[in-house]
Amino acid sequence: MNKITYGRCKRVLDKRYPCDVCGKLFNQNSQLMIHKRTHTGEKPYPCDVCDKWFSDNGQLTIHKRTHTGEKPYPCDVCDKSFAQSNNLTIHKRTHTGEKPYPCDVCDKWFSRNQQLTVHKRTHTGEKPYPCDVCDKTFSRSQQLTVHKRTHTGEKPYPCDVCDKTFSRNHHLTLHKRTHTGEKPYPCDVCDKWFAGSSELTVHRRTHTGEKPYPCDVCDKSFAQSNNLTIHKRTHTGEKPYPCDVCDKWFAGSNELTVHRRTHTGEKPYPCDVCDKTFSQNQQLTVHKRTHTEEKPYPCDVCDKSFAQSNNLTVHKRTHAGEKPYPCDVCDKTFSRNHHLTLHKRTHTGEKPYPCGVCGKWFGDSSNLTKHQRIHVIRKL
Repeated sequence: MNKITYGRCKRVLDKRYPCDVCGKLFNQNSQLMIHKRTHTGEKPYPCDVCDKWFSDNGQLTIHKRTHTGEKPYPCDVCDKSFAQSNNLTIHKRTHTGEKPYPCDVCDKWFSRNQQLTVHKRTHTGEKPYPCDVCDKTFSRSQQLTVHKRTHTGEKPYPCDVCDKTFSRNHHLTLHKRTHTGEKPYPCDVCDKWFAGSSELTVHRRTHTGEKPYPCDVCDKSFAQSNNLTIHKRTHTGEKPYPCDVCDKWFAGSNELTVHRRTHTGEKPYPCDVCDKTFSQNQQLTVHKRTHTEEKPYPCDVCDKSFAQSNNLTVHKRTHAGEKPYPCDVCDKTFSRNHHLTLHKRTHTGEKPYPCGVCGKWFGDSSNLTKHQRIHVIRKL
């Protein structure tokens, strides 16, 4: 380094401005003044459209673009544009594959320094953002913001097509695709497309068999983390979702939603081939296979295939001889829980299926169906 360069650097260092609260150094006094507002909470720049205030004029300028929709930083590779130049810089890395921020614990690399900071907390377990209502803590401030809406009920993202609102902008984006039919995420194994990348990730596990969420109580594993959360409640007995019509409680909000339809009679999933409707989307998916004859679940022992994964699970027990459902009265065991339920009625004498013609009662619906044919034949 020559004397002139050294002299310039020395003058820059000599002019650094320290913060008297946290000790950070700044090259310009104006930068220091803006920084101090993070300690004082001062926000002298108001938005003239909404009621938000900002600590520096630059933040206000960026915020105003949320009202005007202005995105002055276009990508020269694709057709995306951005409201902030740093977002464009980060976006360009999706084209170049550049990930300049390595983790010093594992071998992962990240395109953003913020992503690296958040990732490091998976190693340290740090969750520096506590909820002031309940005892939950979070590794990211955004997670805390979204979580707080579970307490306030706030859903600030409305759909401009229907009357639904959402607590996350991402959920609104996914929802809008139910109106447009857009499915931008293709599976590279089969010909299915998905509205969200997370749906695609979960779907791929149907091909790989991956179940990365193990239960720490029993030996079950799950393809989705929320399924693990709901499963754990079978061990704890927790059912935090009550029905406001009857006295039933449920382990998951989806179960409650489906249950409510037993009261309302709602069946919002129509078949586009026949006139049947269903209360659950999964029921519709399975039903459609009666039209297409699709059986996407093959047995790896014999040549049979099945329309439903649970039918494949039950079938595999014929090869393994497994009967995981024991009767607590006698020593019989069963390969299906439904068969155990029917068997228990031989002990209890329960017959919940009445004939509407002669008044006889039956222990299972199939026997009732067979019985009712007698009345039909007699009429003929």
